[in-house]
Parts: sequence; C-alpha cells; structure tokens
Amino acid sequence: MMMRTPLKNVRGLGSAKEGADHFWKQRLTGAANLVLSIFLLGLLICLAGADYATVKATLARPFVALPLLLLVVSAAVHMRIGMAVIIEDYVHGEAMKIALLMLNSFFSILVGAASALAVLKLSFGG
Repeated sequence: MMMRTPLKNVRGLGSAKEGADHFWKQRLTGAANLVLSIFLLGLLICLAGADYATVKATLARPFVALPLLLLVVSAAVHMRIGMAVIIEDYVHGEAMKIALLMLNSFFSILVGAASALAVLKLSFGG
C-alpha cells in the first residue's frame, strides 16, 4: 500500500535531490566555523596589546593566514547557503525568489573575495 498521492507528479514538484546536500554543507561549514572562530578568538587574545610590527609578523605566518582564509571561505559559503534557505522558504514569487537568490550569491562572493583580499594583503604585508 502506497502512502503517496499522485499530486506531486501532476504539479511536477518532486524532489530536487539537493535538500540533503544543502543540509550537510550547512552543518559542515557550521562546524568548521566553530573551530576556526575559536582559532581567531585565540589569535585576537594573543595579539591584544601587541604593537603593529608584531601583529604584521604574526599574520604573515602561513600557519596563521591559512586558517583565516579557511574561515573566510567557510563563513561565506555558510552565509550563502543559510540565506538561500531563508529566501527559498519565505519568498513566494518565483521571479523575486530567483532575483534574490542571484543577489545572495553575488553578495556572498563579494564579501568572501573582499575578506580574502584583506587577509592576503595582511599576510603578504601589502
């Protein structure tokens, strides 16, 4: 005995096969953000009160710059996925939904690229 109705076939609104993918990416980036944010917090505590030369030398180390870049990428992806889920759930007009999803992606890329550029400039001493 089948518990499904044929209504989904009539409307053509079956599974997009992406729900679990978004779910796991959101959880993975969330866990990465937690670990990397703890690293950032520890770094900020260690550098509190340090002079400019010390901060610059610390940020120029690859073992400091790499986790900061990973945090930027992970946070940007997490932000994009989270906002996309909100837009998909609460915006009902199809044209508006598509426009907002595009703007969300562009904004996330812009924020991620600007943040990565800032970390790279600090790391390379530019």
